Order: sequence, then C-alpha cells, then structure tokens
Amino acid sequence: MLNVNIFCANVLHGFSKAALVSVVLLAFPCSAVTAAGKPNIIVVLVDDMGFSDVGCYGSEIETPNLDQLASDGLRFTQFYNSGRCCPTRASLMTGLHPHQVGIGHMTEPPEQSLGFEGPYQGYLNNECATLAEVLRSGGYHTLMTGKWHLGLQRRECWPMQRGFDRFYGGLSGAFNYFKPGGGRGMSLGNDPVETDAGFYATDKFTDVACDFISDACDTDDRPFFLYLAYNAPHWPLNAKVKDFEKYKGKYTAGWDALMKNRLAKQVELGLFPADTAAAPHEGPVWDGLNEKKREELDAIMAAYAGCIDSIDQNIGKLCDHLRSIGQYDNTLIMFLSDNGACQEGGILGQGSEQMVKEPPLETVAGVRLGQAWANACNTPFRLYKHFVHEGGACTPMIASWPDGMKQIKRGGFVRQAAYLPDVMATCLDLSGAKYPSNLPPCAGESMVQALTGSHDPIHVDPVYWEHEGNAAMRWGNWKLVREYKKPWELYDMETDRTELRDLSGVQQDKRNEMVKMWETWATATQVAFPERFNMYEFLRKKRNEEKQKKKQPNKKK
Repeated sequence: MLNVNIFCANVLHGFSKAALVSVVLLAFPCSAVTAAGKPNIIVVLVDDMGFSDVGCYGSEIETPNLDQLASDGLRFTQFYNSGRCCPTRASLMTGLHPHQVGIGHMTEPPEQSLGFEGPYQGYLNNECATLAEVLRSGGYHTLMTGKWHLGLQRRECWPMQRGFDRFYGGLSGAFNYFKPGGGRGMSLGNDPVETDAGFYATDKFTDVACDFISDACDTDDRPFFLYLAYNAPHWPLNAKVKDFEKYKGKYTAGWDALMKNRLAKQVELGLFPADTAAAPHEGPVWDGLNEKKREELDAIMAAYAGCIDSIDQNIGKLCDHLRSIGQYDNTLIMFLSDNGACQEGGILGQGSEQMVKEPPLETVAGVRLGQAWANACNTPFRLYKHFVHEGGACTPMIASWPDGMKQIKRGGFVRQAAYLPDVMATCLDLSGAKYPSNLPPCAGESMVQALTGSHDPIHVDPVYWEHEGNAAMRWGNWKLVREYKKPWELYDMETDRTELRDLSGVQQDKRNEMVKMWETWATATQVAFPERFNMYEFLRKKRNEEKQKKKQPNKKK
C-alpha cells in the first residue's frame, strides 16, 4: 500500500529526478517476495581498515563479536571496494560505478564547489537510485547512522532526500570522534545537532541505530534496512584511553613481526595456502629506528587497534540488541571496509601517546597511521588506500544471515570474486524491490546463491575499477592492474593472490586483450584517461588562477 506521508514528502521536495524515482518506486512496489519472507538487511561499513585487521582475517586485535559473526556466516576472500572513501560509498549506495553517479574521484570539500557537472562533479547525481530508495519501494524502513560523504553542500544529495526515513551522523568525510567541529558536525535528519560531553562517534552511531531499529519494529511488521557507516578507524585515530591502553606495548616488535604473525594466522585459518608469500614491506628497518620513534610508532598502532576494538564492541552491542527484540536470525548483516588501511600521514604516520590521551578536539588533526603500518595492516597484500592492487581494494567482507544460511555449513569462506555493486543486486533479489528501468542498469550480480552455498562464479563477465588513475580489471582468475603512469601488470589470482609474479610479458596477448576491454569500459563510463582527473589538483590550480587574477591590475576601459 502507498505510504501517503512519504509520497507527499517526496512530491513536495521539488520533483527532481531522484525524488521522482522515489515516488515511482513507492507507488508501484514489487510483490515478488512476501513481506513475511523478506529479511532485514544491515550494511556495516568501516573506514580505512586493512584486510588483516579483524581476528577472523588474521589479526591479533581482539574482535570476538566480528569473529562470532563470521562463525554464524561466511567470509569473502575476494570482495572488492573502490579503493577510497567516497567512491566506495557511491558504488555501494547505487550499484553503479562511482563515475556514473558523479563521484569519479572525490566529493567536494566543505565550502569548495568544483563548479561543473559530470562524472567528476563531486556529489551524487540524479542518474541513480540509492539502496534506500529502492528498498523503501520494497516496503522497507530505511535507516542510517554514521558517515555519509556523498555530497555535503547540496541538500538534495543528503540521506533524507535520497531515500532514508531516518538519519543521524556526519554529512562530511572525516570528523573528530569525541567532539566534531570545523564544519564537520553531526546532523539528525536534515538539521545540525550539538554533541554532548560524553559523545563518542562509534558508540553514538550504534546507540542511535539500535533506537531506530526498535522504533521501526514497534511501528509495524515491515522489515528494515540499516546502513551503519562508522568513521572509525579513519584519521584522526581518536581511541578511547582504555581501548588504547589495552594495546599499548603490543607493537614494540615492529611491522615485520606483525606481518609474519598475521600471515601465519591467515594460513592457519584457511584464508590462504601455506605457500603464500606476503608482499614486501614498504618502510624502514624497525631496528634501525631509535627507541623514542619506536615508542611513538607503538602508540600509533595501539590507537588504531583501539579504534577497531571499539568497532567490535559496538558490533556486539548491535547484535545483542537484535537478539533481544527477536530480529537477529532473520537479518542479513554485511560487514566490510571502504578501502585498505590508510597510508596518508607519511611513511611513519604521526602522533604520540600524549596525543592519544589528550587529542585535539573540533578538528581532524591528530594521530595518523602512516604508510609503514598501513602496509602491514593489509597483510599479505601490496599497497593500501588510493590503489586498486589487492592491498587497496580487497576488503574483509563478513556476511551473516542465520535464517537464510540454515542449510549450509557456516563459518567458512566464499572464494568467488565479488564487488560493491553486487550489494545492490543482492538487496534487489532478497527484497523483491524493482530497480528503476529509466536509469543505468545495476552493475552488480546477486550474491544470494553464494550466500546459500553455491560455489559457482558470481561474475562471468569482467568487472572494472579506476580511481585517481589507478586501474584494474578482474576477468575470471585474471587481474589486470596498474598504478597511474606505470605499465599495466597481469596476474593469475588463482596462484598469485599477492600480485608478485607479473605475467604481462609472457601473456602479452591476454594483457593486450584486457587493456582494450578496460579502455572500452572506461570510455563508456566517462573515466578520464590516459590523463587522470584529480580533484585536489583541480582545486589547487583553480585557487592559483584566482590569485593570479587578483594580482593583475584592472585594465582601463
């Protein structure tokens, strides 16, 4: 039945194309799945967490609740994001490539409009439907808490205008965990709200999410969709002191020891075969650093670990709440990261124990992980955030759905390759909602068969990526990949998951065939190549041009 209140709200919004999509979907819901058979759906997205940072993916960080979620469900070993914060969110939310929806590179920074439209405009366009818009058409309550990062300056791009019934969180990218500020505050619905003295973002996002779920379940028996997007462990690494102290002193052996121990655990868990070779570490020899620097680096990694520990505590809180209201068994929970661990902050990062215990507030200044630790946190893979080699774009992905997985052996792995647009396709499959026919088709494939025991490939056709000139393509076991301005590399992912044996020289025909396919896709998707588009370079050039204009004397008429 048409929800008149939501219908009117969308109509009064101004009849933008995105709003009309919502109206059409609401007016004509698909009835392929009965309401009683629809699972609740929760997508938990964490920010800048590495592949090996969860216990069930090899970490020493204590994550018992995520480990239990994995025991109740399945772990993907080849699930790909888009290599960076907002392109991942754009693809996850829409089932399309980020260039198709206006976020081919990054979103506009606060108070800095790019001033043009197109695949790199820096905010969500109207040529897409969000998960919330689609699932609301299928009869779902649509709820969100956490980090949005799909357009701050334009109200029409905000969560409430793009299909969410309720929203609490930050519209911007990074923000302070303890006291957000500097134009990067919190909002409830469309309105800015102050944070109280006890505010901690990870806790607050979970608490509000639980409240939203309870309210939805108390209202009627419709299923709910929750998008819970933590800003942790993105910089600044604002760990609580108690979580920091739990790990302080555990990283004094350095990154080589960490990588060795994590890879050994990954092999023991069955993630990788025993002969897996880890990619070489990018950083100085640990023992060559002085004692003070090693102490600082131990503190930085302990802060990062504390942020992840806090995420796990909150996953436990969320799952306990679902159990307490009888919703856990019929809820599909998908947990993943938006990119690999973050190298921003220099080779050795920045921060100290004092900075962790007395963090700057109302700012995004503070502790940063740095490249050396980030590389280790992505064990056993190459590279990190920004890149689409495995260390930048392959994420842990845990999927748990007790009612839907009753007939399979849980606790194991999905080894088929999958990527972000598959989340939209999966939600369509489970909800019975209908994707709008007047928009570009969803780029994903449903993962439902894989979630219920099938070992058939999720993708037969190739899948593609590009971010910041870094590019990749998966086609079966083949992966074509490059860093910007560097030659294409080719890997057999069946035998070389860590991308150490480049076959582009001996498999030149396959390389050339795949390069041609990638270029055809890139042209159709309006990817800027061979010269990339970089928003920060564009804004820097724009500012310099404006300064030069101001310096020029006014010409007399």
